[in-house]
Amino acid sequence: MGEAAWLIIVAILGVFLLLFFVMKSKLQAFLALILVSFLVGLAVGMSPNEIIETFETGMGDTVAFIAIVIGLGAMFGEVLRVSGGAERLAITMINKFGEKRSSWALGIAGIIISIPIFLDVALVILMPILYTLANKTKKSLLYFGIPLLAGLLVAHGMIPPTPGPIAVASILEVDLGWVILFGFIAGIPSMILAGPIFGNFISKRIHVPVPEAMNERPDVLSELEKRDSEKENQKELPSFISVFSIIMLPLILMLLNTLAPFLFEEGAIVRNVLVFIGHPYAALTITTLLTFYIFGTKRGYSKEDIQQITTKSLEPAGIIILITGAGGIFGEMLVASGVGDVLGDTMEQINLPVILFAYLTAVLLRVAVGSVTVAMVTTSSIVGPVISPMNISEPMMAVFVIIIASGAVVASHVNDSGFWMVNRYFGMSVGDTLKSWTASATIVSVVGFAVCVILSIFLM
Repeated sequence: MGEAAWLIIVAILGVFLLLFFVMKSKLQAFLALILVSFLVGLAVGMSPNEIIETFETGMGDTVAFIAIVIGLGAMFGEVLRVSGGAERLAITMINKFGEKRSSWALGIAGIIISIPIFLDVALVILMPILYTLANKTKKSLLYFGIPLLAGLLVAHGMIPPTPGPIAVASILEVDLGWVILFGFIAGIPSMILAGPIFGNFISKRIHVPVPEAMNERPDVLSELEKRDSEKENQKELPSFISVFSIIMLPLILMLLNTLAPFLFEEGAIVRNVLVFIGHPYAALTITTLLTFYIFGTKRGYSKEDIQQITTKSLEPAGIIILITGAGGIFGEMLVASGVGDVLGDTMEQINLPVILFAYLTAVLLRVAVGSVTVAMVTTSSIVGPVISPMNISEPMMAVFVIIIASGAVVASHVNDSGFWMVNRYFGMSVGDTLKSWTASATIVSVVGFAVCVILSIFLM
């Protein structure tokens, strides 16, 4: 057996071992990635010193960037959540669009809210609003829920500073401004088709009432009905403008960072300022500090309150950072062992387009593992060594991030914690959850990938 064939076998076995550890052995994804990286290094004949050096390089290069970004993003998102910013945004959007177009309002609100707030947390916060709307209109809960879920999923997978696209952009070394731009370009049509349009379709075929458990808790529903109908109570929430502005601020600053070299000459003071404040570190630091003041101090939270809130927010962020770092180790191991070069050569020989390879890899890992973030990190670790030798432009590299994201959001099913959250909060059977939520996630995936294919025609 030739060396190239053995390297490919090792790569394939490595992925299968990873799936086995996560799915069958129920090993934590962080430890599974570390263990598989060790085994891959040993299998390709690397010395112990080479393996340790590869670990340090992979973890260091990956975590050096994403740890700061995810940590800052988690803190500003948590303060926004505690202050009621997510509720304000959703309620205002519904009021502006009107009850007849509320599904569109919820889809857009889902995209905006899930940028700073983790998907599962955002769903828990906003479910009472869905219950209130369903009770008022007597429509299926899916009519309102599917658009919101589609919006949340789009932002969760495609738009920084959410952890998945941040991690992939870090591993592939892509400018976040381009990722944000193409994330919105691919995400908006995905949300429209998988959200309001599909939601209207499936809600006529599956009627989901508000779960009995919620109807037995009038405190939950009556409180939201008050917030929705009484202007006086709505004033207790932050203003829509302040919430929307603070969420958009880091995105705009990062986009200006990307555009500055095209707008101003090298050495110009304005260009240097925009590049500095638009770097993810600076943009998120500015946003986080403003969030502490506007949604914390000005709303009566003490310094101790803000410290407690932000400290708690770093707990889930720490898990994501470690998993991403372990994914970086796995990717670096594939680079150091030469597996990436061999995979690239093999793809050329079988004439498999690299964009299809990236998408299908993410799809298979998402279906097998369940976690969007783990699927994205692992896919970028596999695809990164393949595309790094290619002469690919910066914008097209950003499109690759969205391709991987599109594959990683496909077909949420029984091995995904999000599937069971939707199943429980909507009070549906497993079959109806598959027909509604799983189908919606698949539409997001397919439409996102289709948009990326169109973009690649102009950028490749």
